[in-house]
Amino acid sequence: MKILVINAGSSSLKYQLIDMDNKLVMAKGLCERIGIEGSRLKHTPAGRDSVVIESPMPTHADAITLVISSLTDSENGVISSMSEIGAVGHRVVHGGESFSESVVIDEKVKEGIRGCIELAPLHNPANLIGIEACEKVMPGVPQVAVFDTAFHQTMPQKAYLYGLPYEYYQKYKIRRYGFHGTSHKYVSGRAAEMLNRPLSELRVVTCHLGNGSSVAAIDHGRVVDTSMGLTPLAGVIMGTRCGDIDPAIVTFLMEKEGLDPKAMDAVMNKQSGVLGVSGVSSDFRDLGAAAENGDSRAKAALDMFYYSVKKYVGAYAAVMGGIDALVFTAGVGENNAACRAAVTDGLEYMGVKIDPELNKQRGEMEISAPGAAVHTLVIPTDEEMMIALDAQRLTK
Repeated sequence: MKILVINAGSSSLKYQLIDMDNKLVMAKGLCERIGIEGSRLKHTPAGRDSVVIESPMPTHADAITLVISSLTDSENGVISSMSEIGAVGHRVVHGGESFSESVVIDEKVKEGIRGCIELAPLHNPANLIGIEACEKVMPGVPQVAVFDTAFHQTMPQKAYLYGLPYEYYQKYKIRRYGFHGTSHKYVSGRAAEMLNRPLSELRVVTCHLGNGSSVAAIDHGRVVDTSMGLTPLAGVIMGTRCGDIDPAIVTFLMEKEGLDPKAMDAVMNKQSGVLGVSGVSSDFRDLGAAAENGDSRAKAALDMFYYSVKKYVGAYAAVMGGIDALVFTAGVGENNAACRAAVTDGLEYMGVKIDPELNKQRGEMEISAPGAAVHTLVIPTDEEMMIALDAQRLTK
């Protein structure tokens, strides 16, 4: 069975075609500038050079049509016809309380996704556009929605409620939802496989660290807490997001700087984080280089990031009564040895100790020091494979 995985943005569309018989990516690509002049598709068949196609894509349906054309192209394609695609798996950012697992898409599901637009106004509309574009271009092919928030729906009420009047939860569903759920689900399951133990027997802290970062506590297979909240703004300091701050700062700055809600939202989401602190970049590679050259603000930004991740690891160990495995994933978690060293430094008391030489290496591996009570793992995330697995399970 071949699954097409779609991640639609407002003006972009990423895709992978995965052969589920051997779990291999047959082709992947990116449509850019959809609805904007200069749109193009970068298509990469497995084992071959990328092909860039400059072509107008007024709508997402046009982008999907071009993707199908590229996948079936006689020279650069990987399948003979669209009929080889058994299902389409869509990443959907917010499922609210309506969806606690992946689902086959029908009109009721689409209505549920629309109902969560106010919770994810930048993402859910684009995700819905991608779904409807595929329905138009690929009629009859089953579509599956995989939600970033679904894996976290096992959180208990004491973890997801905020200390606000309960009526706001009743009226507006203001609560902690969490994000990166597909990634946390994949790497926690993979950790269990690497340790040859059922996930239902493990207490795992997963650290998805990148430009957007989140930490999750997974107790015997169920998420019991996670760092992001109603939106992806909460939790650790990130690339451009402020993470956890005193809520009174919001009204204080709005008054002092004359900011309206939209402008304040932009400050917290796009101008803060390690970018705002350092004044250098939101890219951790740039920050590392600047810090090595003596930039004190870049070093401060990195130290803040490492410290905030460490605090969540410690908090979640307390919540679960200890941990059996600590997992690092995503761009920074997978590739930044300095980050892993800083986060785990001082956690020896709870059984976390890494091998400095193993930590310098890259790829999927265990980096625990001999005798460490906690397994520290580096696992490259594969959200597309997780989406494909769910699509296969629901439609096979």
